[in-house]
Amino acid sequence: MTDPISDAPSFIEMGAGASARRIAVRSRPGQGPGLFWLGGFKSDMQGSKAVALDTWARERGRAAVRFDYSGHGESGGDFADGTIGRWLEESVAVFERFCDGPQVVIGSSMGGWMALLLARELRKREETRPKGEQGRASLAGLVLIAPAPDFTEELMWKNFPAAVKKEIETTGVWLRPSEYGDGSPYPITRNLIEEGRNHLVLGSAIDLGCPVRILQGAKDPDVPWQHAFALTHRLPADDVVLTMIQDGDHRLSRPQDIARILAAVAEIG
Repeated sequence: MTDPISDAPSFIEMGAGASARRIAVRSRPGQGPGLFWLGGFKSDMQGSKAVALDTWARERGRAAVRFDYSGHGESGGDFADGTIGRWLEESVAVFERFCDGPQVVIGSSMGGWMALLLARELRKREETRPKGEQGRASLAGLVLIAPAPDFTEELMWKNFPAAVKKEIETTGVWLRPSEYGDGSPYPITRNLIEEGRNHLVLGSAIDLGCPVRILQGAKDPDVPWQHAFALTHRLPADDVVLTMIQDGDHRLSRPQDIARILAAVAEIG
C-alpha cells in the first residue's frame, strides 16, 4: 500500500529571478531522532537507499525528511546551473524548515560532503545565535555512505586529462559519460569546479561535535576507499567508525548494504 504522507512531495521556493527554483521535499512526521537524507550527485530521493530509510522510519514512527537538489529528480532548476554552494543552501533551507529536534543526517556520495558542510554551517549558526536561544533542529550524528567530500577538486579536476580541462576552461562545460541513471552524459561545468573550491573540507580538521559512521565499498570505482580513509583522519577519533565493505561498490544498494546503513542509523539513535 502506498503511504500518502510519503507519496506526493511538497515544494519550497528558493532564490529569486534567474536563480529561482522549486525544491521538492517529502517530510514524514514522527518521533525523534529524525532522519534527514542527502542524496548524491545526479541522484534523487526515490532511490533505493532513500526509500529504504523512509520505510524504516515509517515502521518505527520516526520522522524522516528527504528532498531533491535543484536540477535533480522532482525539483525545478537546471542541473547545469548547480554548484556545491547552491545545493548546500537548499540543504540548509530544507533542514531548518522541515526538521525538529535531534536529527541523524545520512549523506550518500556527494551527500556525504553536503552533510559535513551542513554540520559546519549549523555549528557556525549555533555559535552566533543569541545566548539562550536554540535552533529548532540539531545533529544527533552523521551516517556517510561512500562520502565524496571535495570531489569536484580531488576526484574530478585533479584526475581529468589535459584535453578535458582545456574544454571546461574554454567552453565552460564538458559532457561526462555516465554509467548511472539512463546512461546519458551529464554536464560538468567550470562554475561547478571553481565554486566547489569555496567549500573544500579535507585541508584541515573537521570538528562536527557529533558521532560519525562511515560505510565504504572497497571496490568503489568512483570514490576510492582511500578517500574515505583520508576523511577519517580529519575527524575527531573519539566517536568515528569506518566500516569497509570488501565487496562493496559505489552504490551500496544491495540488501546487505542497506541493512548495514540502517544498523548504523539505529546505533546513533
